[in-house]
Amino acid sequence: MSFATVYLVGAGPGDAGLLTLRAKELLESADCVVYDYLASSACMRFAHPKAEQIFVGKKGFSAHVTQDEINACLLEVAARYEGGSVVRLKGGDPYVFGRGGEEALVLHEAGVPFEVVPGVTAAVAACAYAGIPVTHRGVASSVALVTGHETPDKDAPVIDWDHLAQGVDTLCFYMGIRDLPHIVERLMAGGRSGETPVALVRWGTTAEQETLTATLETVVAAVEEANFQAPAIIVVGEVVGLRDSLTWFENRPLFGKRFVVTRTREQASSLVGALESLGADVVEFPTIEVVPRTLTDDIAIKLGALSTYDWVVFTSANGVKASFELLDQAGADARSFASCKIAGIGPATTKELAAHGLRADLVPDRYIAESVAEALIAAGVGQESKVCILRASAARDVLPELLEQAGAAVDVVHVYDTLAPKESEQAAQVVQLLRDKAVDAVTFSASSTVRNFFSLLEGQLEEGESVPALMEGVAALSIGTITSNTIEQLGLTVAAEADPFTIPGLVEAAQTYFA
Repeated sequence: MSFATVYLVGAGPGDAGLLTLRAKELLESADCVVYDYLASSACMRFAHPKAEQIFVGKKGFSAHVTQDEINACLLEVAARYEGGSVVRLKGGDPYVFGRGGEEALVLHEAGVPFEVVPGVTAAVAACAYAGIPVTHRGVASSVALVTGHETPDKDAPVIDWDHLAQGVDTLCFYMGIRDLPHIVERLMAGGRSGETPVALVRWGTTAEQETLTATLETVVAAVEEANFQAPAIIVVGEVVGLRDSLTWFENRPLFGKRFVVTRTREQASSLVGALESLGADVVEFPTIEVVPRTLTDDIAIKLGALSTYDWVVFTSANGVKASFELLDQAGADARSFASCKIAGIGPATTKELAAHGLRADLVPDRYIAESVAEALIAAGVGQESKVCILRASAARDVLPELLEQAGAAVDVVHVYDTLAPKESEQAAQVVQLLRDKAVDAVTFSASSTVRNFFSLLEGQLEEGESVPALMEGVAALSIGTITSNTIEQLGLTVAAEADPFTIPGLVEAAQTYFA
């Protein structure tokens, strides 16, 4: 019998930016991904859209998934995806308290081919993000990674507590919250000073990271008083004292803020990356899909006549991409624009034009249709001018109308459609987050994202609920004037507006607002 290859992949401790290149490559090509709650959901954005995703902890499993159930799941999907690839995504490193060795042995015994892809282990990463180096010259030259919860089937503890207490500078305990009193007792009984600094780092490397510091003799009471919960790394040692000087992650301007991003999945990466680099937790909630049109006779005729126009206008980067896809279908390329001038509505559009070998002759100061019209008219567009606008079918008509009022002959070619997703798995999640007051801001990058945000959420509401009511206390962040108008028309208040009307401008507006 032939099996899929199973890849035991370390997802790192939570920050998707710590995922290895090999892990990302495997996620992008896997037929199936089996993951658990310690593997960051942010890492799952790299999974192939058509890959089966199995969350071992929800549907089909008991409340607390046993290792035997996970083992059986891996064998089942390995058989089902014969000749393909299965990624078993595990938090941290598979072989550092991840039970990856147990899963590998099961696969080996069943004859299933497997590979192991190491990940950044939680103790090292969580400590670094909390401003604590696990080793430091003159302070700590040794470190031990220790389980804080030995399995109950052991006849006797195998941890050499006396050696750990005095023989290792830095101690990092995994899964030790519940047994913290026992850990403290054994270390102090072994000779470790009660004045030794201790830190607990919860959800390390994520926007939910929390750090508690104390000493060995006070940490149990501090944890109880703060109701500090798992999952957390416990680090014991003098290196904890460096935290005051080396804290960086928790000082970032948007740390601890949760944003919902409503851009298309394909376009969200730049905004998501910028927000995450500033410390924000980002929930991707695509509310529009960009669907390029197929080549019809009418579109082919108009694209074939591009050389007859004085100006060709692109109003978005999506319009550029879709236009070149259609030109390719028609057997044409950038030479179609050789005898006309080109206008682009903003930096994203001009960047996409440049990627196709075109330089915009005109870019307005403000990135809205009205400004494009004003700039074109100032550039001489008027009587006897011929203009072609390549844009979305749902775009406003103000641009062609203003140009026609100036006397130009205008043809509008719809090269793509913006549609609301038929289904959205994230809608229920976003509604629940809003109910729980667990969202700080929602970003809107177009009027269509606002309207679709409302329509998708309304399908998940209970009787008596409304989107404006759920959005109370949540900052609605807008990319520009037109989007802001739509936000207000639907009953929300605009907390901040980008200036300029770009993604970097939107990020800057978010920073200013939360400052």
